[in-house]
Amino acid sequence: MPVSEHGINIAPTRSWPALPESAWSDTRTTLQLWMQIVGKIRLALMPAINHTWSVTLYPSVRGFTTSIMPYGTRTLQIDFDFRNHLLQLETSEGLSKTIPLQSMTVAVFYGKVMAALDDLATPVRIWPVPVEMAQHIPFDQDHTHQAYDPEYAQRFWNILLQTTRVITIFRARFVGKVSPIHLFWGALDLACTRFSGRTAPEHPGVAGLADRVTRDAYSHEVSSCGFWPGATGIEPLFYSYAYPEPPGYRESSIALGQASFDPKMGEFVLPYEAMRLSADPDSTLLQFLQSTYEAAANCAHWDRGALEVAKIIT
Repeated sequence: MPVSEHGINIAPTRSWPALPESAWSDTRTTLQLWMQIVGKIRLALMPAINHTWSVTLYPSVRGFTTSIMPYGTRTLQIDFDFRNHLLQLETSEGLSKTIPLQSMTVAVFYGKVMAALDDLATPVRIWPVPVEMAQHIPFDQDHTHQAYDPEYAQRFWNILLQTTRVITIFRARFVGKVSPIHLFWGALDLACTRFSGRTAPEHPGVAGLADRVTRDAYSHEVSSCGFWPGATGIEPLFYSYAYPEPPGYRESSIALGQASFDPKMGEFVLPYEAMRLSADPDSTLLQFLQSTYEAAANCAHWDRGALEVAKIIT
């Protein structure tokens, strides 16, 4: 049985559960829409922070959290609890409202969340339209998406906890500017981004996102990695990309046969299932993160001596 770097025995396939796209695609879409509602509340309440870091959600021991958000002199926090399948809204005065997570339409969920905010005397108004999705049904009119499979919601959360754990090890190897490990609710991708310290050319834009968002996110040269749960017909995967993409990057040789550069996505990808079923999933993922970062840093001539921890402990 594999042993973690802290001497803890780990059963790989239990730590990294299966997440076949066909088994939970409806639940994934519903969750994505629910999380966008909560994410837009955070967007409305938080002061802007560079690279849109102010809008993200964070994995927690129960699910995902907004962390504390200012509301005047008060604070508000919203948590998805995938252990007990609840949405918990709580203020710094100890007031709280709970919404059971179960099969319900996006419109019903949206109505319950807005009503809970009103009951807590923390009303928030958001632009009630999804982003980064093929369909743009306003939340309060979406009576289509309503699937919620608690088992697969838990699997998704557990995978993001495990991914956070491994990326934290990778993140600790860098002493330059590096982002938190956070969930961008637009596409449901968990991301961590390293910066070279140099400015980048103006980003050409991404479909479904305002130019001001992408230009802020990519104002500086980056190497970014993370986990994406996939989409219709696309299985979950780990990704790694560079912006701007330096010459020779996509032709770089990386040490993992399961990983490759996807020209349509413009990034290196490692299928989640291949990582999960490897002899040592943690080491496989770390190798993918490290080798793709090195490809970006070497091709773009980053000052690696100044940006990296001198000795990497594997």
